Amino acid sequence: MGYRKSIRLQGRDYTRPGFYFVTICTEHHHHLFGSISNGKMIPNQFGQIVRDEWIKTETSRKNVTLDWFVIMPNHFHGIIQLHD
Repeated sequence: MGYRKSIRLQGRDYTRPGFYFVTICTEHHHHLFGSISNGKMIPNQFGQIVRDEWIKTETSRKNVTLDWFVIMPNHFHGIIQLHD
């Protein structure tokens, strides 16, 4: 795996309560989660797993509330809120 510069803020404790914007990209930006057809995302079985696991996060972690998310062919964006 190559070197990647962290965009995290120096000294920031990301375990503290707050809203966080999450992005997860596939390796080499391969289209692993589905495809775009007529301007619409069509998830494949892996895209469905990403969706299901994101939603499960809220039920398996009592200090988490999930907000908006979107799955694209080669990446995922979501907003998560951590509580005390």
